[in-house]
Amino acid sequence: MKKIILSLIVVLGVGVVLFFMFFYATDVTTETVVEEIENSSIDFSTNITNPYFSLPVGRSFTYEGKTEEGVERVEITITGETRVVNGVETLVYRDKVWLDGELVEDTRDYLAQDKEGNVWYFGEDVDNYEDGKIVDHDGSWHAGVDGAEAGIWMKANPVVGETYKQEYLKGKAEDMADVVSVTEKLTIRGIKYENCLKTYDYTPLDPESKEYKYYCKEVGNLVLEENILTKEKIELLSVK
Repeated sequence: MKKIILSLIVVLGVGVVLFFMFFYATDVTTETVVEEIENSSIDFSTNITNPYFSLPVGRSFTYEGKTEEGVERVEITITGETRVVNGVETLVYRDKVWLDGELVEDTRDYLAQDKEGNVWYFGEDVDNYEDGKIVDHDGSWHAGVDGAEAGIWMKANPVVGETYKQEYLKGKAEDMADVVSVTEKLTIRGIKYENCLKTYDYTPLDPESKEYKYYCKEVGNLVLEENILTKEKIELLSVK
């Protein structure tokens, strides 16, 4: 009789242990699956309508300013071209830079907007020029490659004091931004702007790279970029 009771106790004990093991494993698995679903359920669109950063197809922006190296001219075009990066269809933000009339950089930035209105930055392809010829592609990176991660180009609702990563590839691309103000007033080439967003842009990779950038809803993009150390400015020249 004692052997029977002992056997029942052992069986019951094993059953209890197996029950808790099954329950615990089920609970952990459920949490993991939920987390994976949440991380992969962000809806992205190439229709970028953020009020501070709106990119309708056909839009172009031209900027100009004097630097120590010469007169810098920047032309941004939105042709409607797209590219899939890290499984996400992105809009190509074409950015060309001239210095004293000579093309020095031709960049394709890859952007997409989530359902909340945040604009994400998935990487870029860079062609650097000298004397009319491509010399390298320094600065290029793609989310999902070599540990690179997408960052935020523009928040849906910027809040003063916020800090966010704009891009991340360890040791190569670590741009950051702080929200400084959402009530800035500016006059650029005789045009007045109100309630503009001001950000402080920097990178831990280069202590001397510090800029203020101003985005205004009237334009839906950058209107002024100011180097904090040199006081050099690149201003909006035209929007088409």
